[in-house]
Amino acid sequence: MRKELIGKSAEELAGLLEKRDVSSLELTRAVLDHAEALNPTINAYLSITREAAEKAAAKADAEIASGGYRGMYHGIPMGIKDNLYFQNEVTTMASKIHQHFVPDYDATIIAKLREAGVVFTGKLNMHEYAWGITNNNPHYGACRNPWNPDKIPGGSSGGSGAAVAADMCVASLGTDTAGSIRIPSSACGIVGLKPTHGRVSKYGCFPLSWSLDHIGPMTKTVKDAAGLLEIIAGYDPNDPTSVNAPVATYTAELTGEVSKLVIGVNEDYFFKQVDTEVERLVRKAIQALVDQGARVEAIEIPALAYAEYAEMMTILSEAAAIHHRNLLKRPDDFGSDIRLLFELGELPSAVEYLQAQQLRRQIKRDFRKAFEKVNVIIAPTLPIIAPNIGEAFADLNGEQVDLINQIIRFTGPSNLTGLPALTVPCGLKNGMPVGLQIIGPALQEGLVLNVGYAVEQTNPLQGKKPELVRV
Repeated sequence: MRKELIGKSAEELAGLLEKRDVSSLELTRAVLDHAEALNPTINAYLSITREAAEKAAAKADAEIASGGYRGMYHGIPMGIKDNLYFQNEVTTMASKIHQHFVPDYDATIIAKLREAGVVFTGKLNMHEYAWGITNNNPHYGACRNPWNPDKIPGGSSGGSGAAVAADMCVASLGTDTAGSIRIPSSACGIVGLKPTHGRVSKYGCFPLSWSLDHIGPMTKTVKDAAGLLEIIAGYDPNDPTSVNAPVATYTAELTGEVSKLVIGVNEDYFFKQVDTEVERLVRKAIQALVDQGARVEAIEIPALAYAEYAEMMTILSEAAAIHHRNLLKRPDDFGSDIRLLFELGELPSAVEYLQAQQLRRQIKRDFRKAFEKVNVIIAPTLPIIAPNIGEAFADLNGEQVDLINQIIRFTGPSNLTGLPALTVPCGLKNGMPVGLQIIGPALQEGLVLNVGYAVEQTNPLQGKKPELVRV
């Protein structure tokens, strides 16, 4: 019963908790027992806070028993990426430099989750300072993919992706600067949503790149992501990038109706140099939507030719500015991989940085023009399958290609534009998950989620889960 319980989605558990068929304390203990047993293998958690979690679960049970049920995530155990501030708790950014850092306030989204009655189970592993896509951390050890522990879980939110996929928590949050929600979600076979830039407050999140950073849900199902977004979205005056726009009831928009949907497909960029089986699975999922009445429209986004340059120039420059002082004073305390990136970030001129911002504007204009013809754009989330831990290259149809350049190629444009992008599983290749990405117009998370929900209803994983967590 305990294993069956931890494998359920937040939506399924919410019904049981509200009716008091299951207690939050029972659920939390089951999740924690499982997480503690599996963490030596997966290394998804940097710290597990059992005592605080059990106390919060007991409080949730008392509130629910007295008629104070707060909604889908009341009493739900969640692990949190360790770059989100918890008041009076160590928040390491998975780094040596901040290994003893204790914030004196909660991140806005942590405060919102507390208000929703979430039970926090601990801090999750991540790539150091969120600047990487492997989660091979030199200070805290590599996080491993539950589908195959020899492989990377993706990054930088690898601990979040692995923990949710392995039932080590029910749901989580990730941060995304070039794909760090969607990359591990795709690699670990879960749902990951990068909302519109400014939709979710970043106040109390240690930055990687001010203009590219996003925070969003990483969950077992699309409905879980929609319910979590309802909690964390909204204007925050403490975040200068926050957008003052109404927050929808996203769960109510999940009808699965796609009969009038127009799907944009960009062959020149999003289907260029893609693993053959990944491409087949994504096109199969698109056809399943067409079979339900959707239609496909070919689109052109010419400025995407400059997306990789604009993304790297922006993130390198902004990240180097953030870490400049520590790079001068404590260079040897950074992992060698990110130290090199920070050093590279010192090289671009102001002219080159500003030219990159001009390219971003053109990319945004091209996407706006595309959305005059289509409702959403569908593409592979990743052009490759997750490689083994420690490998700097990935296999692309028999050719060895640079891992970091390839793995962010399809996710980076949505950070440049700030557009909402969702990844959902669409199948397996050699036992490893494949993700499909849905990009929508600004502030249209409900639309993007509904298309993902329609894909999810086709049951692309056929109920399969990682061998480690099969019930």
